[in-house]
Amino acid sequence: MNTEITIIRPDDWHLHLRDGEMLAAVLPATSRIYGRAIIMPNLMPPVTNAVMAEEYRKRIIEVRPEGSRFEPLMTCYLTDSTSPEDIHAAYAVKAFHAVKLFPAGATTNSASGVTDIKNVYPVLEAMQEIGLPLSVHGEVVDPDVDVFDREAVFIDRVLEPVHQDFPELKIIFEHLTSKIAVDYVFDQDENMVATITPHHLLLTRNDLFKGGMNPYMYCLPVAKTFEDRNAIREAATSGDERFFLGTDSAPHPSRSKEKAGAAAGIFNAPTSIGYVTQVFDELKALDKLEGFASIYGARFYGLSPNGSTVTLAKREHPVEMEGQIVAGNDVVKIFKPDTPLYWELVD
Repeated sequence: MNTEITIIRPDDWHLHLRDGEMLAAVLPATSRIYGRAIIMPNLMPPVTNAVMAEEYRKRIIEVRPEGSRFEPLMTCYLTDSTSPEDIHAAYAVKAFHAVKLFPAGATTNSASGVTDIKNVYPVLEAMQEIGLPLSVHGEVVDPDVDVFDREAVFIDRVLEPVHQDFPELKIIFEHLTSKIAVDYVFDQDENMVATITPHHLLLTRNDLFKGGMNPYMYCLPVAKTFEDRNAIREAATSGDERFFLGTDSAPHPSRSKEKAGAAAGIFNAPTSIGYVTQVFDELKALDKLEGFASIYGARFYGLSPNGSTVTLAKREHPVEMEGQIVAGNDVVKIFKPDTPLYWELVD
């Protein structure tokens, strides 16, 4: 039985760090594990240009733990008013590693997002020309579409038309939650890739309602069926380079989760690599873990793997861990599903 594994230090290709006290509180959990992360731009106000991205990057660097070499990789929040000139100017100074499409109203801090994909076609053309990837939150915002079908409908209404109209555009289909989405990516070429989160490897929609409504299992896109979870697990452990780790760790104060209209998002950074390793172990795919967590994403973004390693150990008894962290006057609950955690990072 494998009780320890050493891999190239992983990267997180989809991360929310927020700002201010929250940023300072949550960053150590990520920087302890990951060498780099793609930082989501949905602040208030959103990061929409190179100057804002550089200012945000500096704020992240300033609160890194002492001795940390964690590298934030910045992104641009796409809006209806983003112009091709904005993209070319940012590209000239290497400000962005990706541009993020949030359909307006789809998730946390997405009110400034794109209202109609056709509005940003000139921007997508510029991105295709220079090779800048498009990162997408893959859900439609339509009250007539069932919340569990929003990802599938997004493929039909938005993603497939964009892929057809811009075949050389690099696209990251973020945080897949459905078999339909997994099958779609498997059917595409190397310009279409996808990130998979720890929580979607573990949860189904049952977890959201187990013992009553559980806001700490609520994220967008929502977890779906057992069939969907199995498809996500198979994709993650397949060794296919188009699937790699993006935690979508998204901290919210408990007061924003434990209320009517609870905020969507799961803060999984502290337990993320442990749970991912555990799933790979259960599926007898530990030999595929390093590719998924440490190599494929870097290769897609044109980067070399990290030059250091991490070691994870499997314990005989469930790992004891803190249930929350303190951020200023708030607390943030750490992702802790019913599944006991046996794998942990070795200091």
